[in-house]
Amino acid sequence: VELLRNKFGFDDAFNYKEEPDLNAALKRYFPEGIDIYFENVGGKMLDAVILNMRVHGRIAACGMISQYNRDQPEGVHNLMSIVYKRVRIEGFAVFDYYPQYSKFLDFILPYIREGKVKYVEDIVEGLENGPAALIGLFSGRNVGKQVVVIAPQ
Repeated sequence: VELLRNKFGFDDAFNYKEEPDLNAALKRYFPEGIDIYFENVGGKMLDAVILNMRVHGRIAACGMISQYNRDQPEGVHNLMSIVYKRVRIEGFAVFDYYPQYSKFLDFILPYIREGKVKYVEDIVEGLENGPAALIGLFSGRNVGKQVVVIAPQ
């Protein structure tokens, strides 16, 4: 939460894993509802988000990390809110945008060089540490982009 506020400049943030009532947290942080949500958690978080969407809100679904290693995936129970609020949910997959990758690099690299786009890398050295780093992705141990360095440049 401090990283989001202090380094990335977010107005506010909360850790969904530490909130006892996600619906109440979203109402507190978004009293007028959510216009746009980038879905990467799934399960109970998505369920609470759907309840708190604004009319004609949009959800870009890119992943659902909370569901990947479950024996029984959690269902989403608030789907009628999508109808009532006319919410649009659309899948977002990076491979759909590969043809624009070079154009994206031309656009984003100057911003990165100027420090206008901030990022965090979690770097692990050695191929032998790769499996543990991968497991860490699914348990929330890493912060930022996970990188495994297998040879010095």
